[in-house]
Amino acid sequence: MKSPRTFALTVAYDGTEYSGWQVQPGRKTIQDELEKAARPLAGCRPDEPSFRILGSGRTDAGVHALGQVARCMMPRWPASPQSLLLGINSKLPEDIRVVSIREAVDRFHPIADAIGKRYQYQIQFGGDRSPFDYRTWHRVVKPHDTGQLQRAAERLIGTHDFAAFQAAGAPRTSTVRTISWSRWRLADQHSAEKWIYEVEGNGFLYNMVRNLVGTMLEVARGRRPVEWIDEVIASRDRKQAGPTAPPHGLFLCRVDYPDELFLSSN
Repeated sequence: MKSPRTFALTVAYDGTEYSGWQVQPGRKTIQDELEKAARPLAGCRPDEPSFRILGSGRTDAGVHALGQVARCMMPRWPASPQSLLLGINSKLPEDIRVVSIREAVDRFHPIADAIGKRYQYQIQFGGDRSPFDYRTWHRVVKPHDTGQLQRAAERLIGTHDFAAFQAAGAPRTSTVRTISWSRWRLADQHSAEKWIYEVEGNGFLYNMVRNLVGTMLEVARGRRPVEWIDEVIASRDRKQAGPTAPPHGLFLCRVDYPDELFLSSN
């Protein structure tokens, strides 16, 4: 009997209607929808509990993805990765799509093998409320100093202990992470209302990006000086940081892996 083939799925989804990535009894989740779509293609029963699609990390309820990566092991798939993509997508709801599939080596692990991730967070400062943006933009109405916002973002770059930005419930053996990219940019050069925070690093703690955003907004509101960011990092105390930003502005954009883990190109 042939060993199962291992595939790396890149998945995009609107997380508004879901209770996050991870399977939860009685709740609608991204992982559950993917597994339901892929099980019959793997020759498994609809209720086969041993068939699992493992994601690169959990996204919370309401969080979106442009490039979540997940491992799917197919014991009976004779065709190409592209055929598998078409087969899974034909069975998924409209707010979830597999955007690419690469065949990977047997040992591929989407969590342990990840070497970097990029997130973005979308905020609208004032302006009219759009019925088309409420799912994906966090709208705040009070004035903010976007210059201070940018300066706060720059202070996060480097290797730090980010324990102050980790939410309770997912302890890690180490809370030290390296942030290589942290900046705010205008989403549209013709409008000063919509801003996007982009952050890239070798890993992120539970709720870390949303906590970073909430903390930077405290600086932009003038409630704290930009130097306060350094004090929060040094404290390693979640209570010293700002509030958690809402989930609907957050996107997992990309997960990076060494090329040698893949047998086929993207």
